[in-house]
Parts: sequence; C-alpha cells; structure tokens
Amino acid sequence: MINIYLARHGQSLDNYNGILNGHRDKPLTKKGVEQATEVANMIKNAKLSFDYVYSSPLKRALVTAEIISEISENPKPITLPLLIERDFGDMTGVKLSRIEELCSPEIIKTERIVYFLSPKNAETFPQLLLRAKKLLEFINKKHKKGSILLLTHGDFGKMIYAAYYNLDWKKTLTMFEFGNSDLLLLSKDSKPNKTHVFKIAQYNS
Repeated sequence: MINIYLARHGQSLDNYNGILNGHRDKPLTKKGVEQATEVANMIKNAKLSFDYVYSSPLKRALVTAEIISEISENPKPITLPLLIERDFGDMTGVKLSRIEELCSPEIIKTERIVYFLSPKNAETFPQLLLRAKKLLEFINKKHKKGSILLLTHGDFGKMIYAAYYNLDWKKTLTMFEFGNSDLLLLSKDSKPNKTHVFKIAQYNS
C-alpha cells in the first residue's frame, strides 16, 4: 500500500501581497521559509520518512521541498511538472480582492477563500481533477508500496485530494483549508474528513 503525503508550499511573495499567483514564480517570503522549517521539524520529530519526494517545479514549492528534505533527512526532491499549480489564465497577477468583482457569479466562497471557476484562459477545476487523476496513476504505476511526499499548491492540492477519495470537486473546495506548509495524508487507512497531519499558522493578508 502507498501512503501519499501532500504538502503545500510556504507563504510566497504573492501570497503575502494578496495576488493570484498561478504559474507566476515568485519566491518564498521569510515567513514562508519559517513555515517550511516548522513543518520540516514536525516531520522530523514525528519520525516520518518518505521513499520519494516529488515537487512542483515552481520555486515556492521546490524550495519548501528542499527545506523539508534537508531538515527531516528525507530524499532530495524530484521535480514533477504534473504538480504545478492551476493556470489562472487572465486572473494571473490579479488581486485576490477583485475575484468576486471580476468572476461572479461563477465563484465558490468559503470562510477564507473565494474560488473562481471559469475565467478566460484558465484551467477549470474539472480539468485540474483530470490532471490529478493522471498524477495518481503515475504514482501508483511507479510505486507499489511505501510513503511518497508531494509538494504542490492550493487549488491543485484540493483536486489531488478529491481525485484520491473520489469526491465531488465542488464539495472538496469547501471541506477544509489547505494552508501554506500544511501536511495532509492520503491513505486507505485515513478517512477523508481526518486528513490533516499538521496544520501551520497562516499569515497571508
């Protein structure tokens, strides 16, 4: 059986500035490095070991993966393009505060996040879900047992979760917050409503 651990990158410069990043490749902030270090130490103290670590190629994820691997003494990360964040299309670089103005009524609101569903030139959540299924097929074909760590992003991380547990994507968006440097466990022994391993304090504007 494979246990898949799923982590989101630490706070990026765009996160701090309230900007939709998507494929923008801005670095971690100082707080983002601290968050990555915090979850890395939690992983080390919990004696969690991974057979492989895969990361999105975007530096906010890759640097988080490198910090986790070094501190927790796990394998160095391998970049995997399938783990890249959703392409936000025309919403890339736009302020978070403008999502409702620009994308209503095709939005889903949670307590902290407003998800836009179909802006021009962006990946839709159904498309992300298909990519997540392709990712899981790759992992399951390549690895028959052990523990794998995947370093990814907010929107795509939610769709990996939905694909693994065969959940409705709309419901999944409202089920939980996947915060910076949070760690989830996707496992046949881990129920979908109790997936967080570690939650990290959030500092985004």
